[in-house]
Amino acid sequence: MSAPAALDTVSARVTGEPGRPGVSVPRMQFLGRDLTASIVVFLVAMPLCMGIAVASGVSPEKGLITGIIGGLVVGALAGSPLQVSGPAAGLAVIVYELVRDQGLSALGPILILAGLIQVAAGIFRLGGWFKAISPAVVHGMLAGIGVLIVVGQFHVLFDARPLPSGLQNLAAIPSRMLGLDPTNISATEAAFGIGLLTIAAMLGWEKLRPASLRLVPGALVGVLAGTLAAFMLGLPVTRVAVPESITAAITLPDASILAKFLDPAVLTSALAIAFIASAETLLSAAAVDKMHDGVRTDYNKELRAQGIGNLLCGAAGALPMTGVIVRSSANVQAGAVTRASAMLHGAWILGFVALLPWVLREIPMAALGAILVVTGVRLVNLVHVKHLARDHGLLPPVIWAATLLTVVLEDLLTGVLVGIGLSLLELVPNLKRLRLKIYQDHDEAGHRLALDGAATFVAIPKLSDALEGIPAGRPVTLDMSKVPAADHSSLELLRDWLQRRRASGAPVLVTGSSPKVELG
Repeated sequence: MSAPAALDTVSARVTGEPGRPGVSVPRMQFLGRDLTASIVVFLVAMPLCMGIAVASGVSPEKGLITGIIGGLVVGALAGSPLQVSGPAAGLAVIVYELVRDQGLSALGPILILAGLIQVAAGIFRLGGWFKAISPAVVHGMLAGIGVLIVVGQFHVLFDARPLPSGLQNLAAIPSRMLGLDPTNISATEAAFGIGLLTIAAMLGWEKLRPASLRLVPGALVGVLAGTLAAFMLGLPVTRVAVPESITAAITLPDASILAKFLDPAVLTSALAIAFIASAETLLSAAAVDKMHDGVRTDYNKELRAQGIGNLLCGAAGALPMTGVIVRSSANVQAGAVTRASAMLHGAWILGFVALLPWVLREIPMAALGAILVVTGVRLVNLVHVKHLARDHGLLPPVIWAATLLTVVLEDLLTGVLVGIGLSLLELVPNLKRLRLKIYQDHDEAGHRLALDGAATFVAIPKLSDALEGIPAGRPVTLDMSKVPAADHSSLELLRDWLQRRRASGAPVLVTGSSPKVELG
């Protein structure tokens, strides 16, 4: 093949087509797929960036800046090429509390420190340890966040501000509903009507949309419906406030930042955001890896990229970022092949905000609140709880429920710590065999991996490295005969790896597994 021809062809695994490694695809076709996918992700990201900012207690443009940095900067550096980064609903609650308690000026220093912590974690290769966090804790944390978002954003549907705590928001819901007067349509009733229309349009579109328009996101349709109704009817509802220039939304640190770095509350908050953002990012990356047959996530590289992104968000006075599963799954489903899609979506946000800010100023706040209510409901994943109970017994659902309740009744960090504390109970039956030994050898027939000891979450980093280090495409024999027990975190890891390996066409033989350690 001539040099020009070689430059025009890229050999890669085509996203969404498992079992086809090494497919040669013209570079222009790659660029076309990434371009199309980037537009889809842009349409998904725009309402979510603004809505999450509102839920965080800051102005909508702060979320847009985070989306731009997440696309242009983190998209270029990410260890998960198809993951899309930006403001996440999972951090909205903690940011709201930080802004309420410490003021908006503290958010920049907190994010700069959190970003530095993430960069350091990536440099020292701590990414694998985040995979050791129990799935029950992570999903319980997300469910608790979902509940808080729903009860808080419910009040935005009435053009009102959320109250300081989740319990206060919950207690105030009946009075909000009883205060409606259908015979006297005022701004409150109009805003609530726009919110309901937005939810109905979003859910209706997702259920009834034709196959040819399946990539058009429901959130966009919902916001368009609410915005058009408010505009055409001239309703007196609160609308999004966007500055004339995107640069006017950037708030650079001032001389007081050095004093804030020494504040124990700022350091504690930075640690909390770094931990939670990293856990959510790597959970999302693992989910994205299951959706395609391309390059696997480099967790430490992803941590470093997220750290740089959060450092820049702190310097710009924007929101914290994570890898976001909603935007990432839209990216994969739209056919993205390389990191160009995530980068381009950031460019589209920048161009839209710079050239068409007047369009954003027509969006009702109630419409954004409605999108976040639906997002919050979807974070409470009861299907996952049923799966935990069916496959792993009573303790994981108890961990999930305890984490959820503590997040709602206390705060996010306390909830995560309670969940991790309860996860330690899974170690008690296996204290004498906590050290998992891993033996490997290979020959012409294939690769053999033998485990010896209890498979618990403390061994997940080592186990994950061993599994991911097995050459692609080779037959594998996994010997579990000396594994007396495994907790749900390890079983989830092993089952995910087994499913992905077999889906790629590589045979895997599991030997010696007991009913307590059943991989299927």
